Amino acid sequence: MSAAPRVERLDAAGRATVGECPVWHAGEASLYWVDIPARRIVRLEVASGRRSEWAMPEQVACFAFDRDGTVLAGLESGLFAVTLEGADATTRPLAAPDFAADGMRFNDGRCDRQGRFWAGTMLQDMSLASTAGALYRFDANGTLSSPIVDGLVTQNGLAWSPDGTTLYLSDSHPTRRLIWAFDFDIETGTPHNRRVFADLHHYSGRPDGAAVDADGCYWTCANDAGKLLRFTPQGRLDREIAVPASKPSMCAFGGSDFDTLFVTSIRPGANANDDDGHVFALRPGVKGLPEPLYAGRLSVA
Repeated sequence: MSAAPRVERLDAAGRATVGECPVWHAGEASLYWVDIPARRIVRLEVASGRRSEWAMPEQVACFAFDRDGTVLAGLESGLFAVTLEGADATTRPLAAPDFAADGMRFNDGRCDRQGRFWAGTMLQDMSLASTAGALYRFDANGTLSSPIVDGLVTQNGLAWSPDGTTLYLSDSHPTRRLIWAFDFDIETGTPHNRRVFADLHHYSGRPDGAAVDADGCYWTCANDAGKLLRFTPQGRLDREIAVPASKPSMCAFGGSDFDTLFVTSIRPGANANDDDGHVFALRPGVKGLPEPLYAGRLSVA
């Protein structure tokens, strides 16, 4: 096995409380991500180190771009179209689920290979271990589905195989720590044949945000363990990479050749180390795939 890659802390990115949802914007050569409790979308122009941020009206946990550069974001109360112009952001509500309980919000989300946006919900008070969370699909026509997968505590880990026929989903709550795989009908956007892909009770940490590389391997952030774990399509752990942050939260491939893996992290209050909450970059020796754009049109003519 090759030597462990060097992990670089991107100090120009600043420090988040709950950094999540890194997305590489190839046209801008920039990394975007969110700080959930700070209600911020953040951008780092990697070459220059220039950092920008935009305030949201609610906590923002996940997002994707459409082909016009408008953002589709999962906030507390629902899905919103967000236009980032200069230092200002404007938001427009799109759809909202019938939340199963008070105190919920969207969590992890991204587009499938066909450009449908998927996002899950969770009860913000994780100590209750509530199974009120669910996974939803927002199609190119702007229609939000009823729950596709329900009974989730802390939905996470959304990713698709390179050909789009396998959907990955995890539950990162300490009582679950599971990653599932589904067969995925790319025509209808329907997952079926759910099975356990990896049980992190047998490894370390909790499965948080994830990415799939060009070889079809699934990378998950092992929250609380300070590691990235890579599983083959057969569910076999074949790589572990330590990162300085104790709570890595999500990873995404980017850079000019998609050979850089960016990692966000969480700063856990009084127990935080000096690296927690920062963004990191490493070159793991494999390439990723461009993040799919939302197939609908969010901008208002």
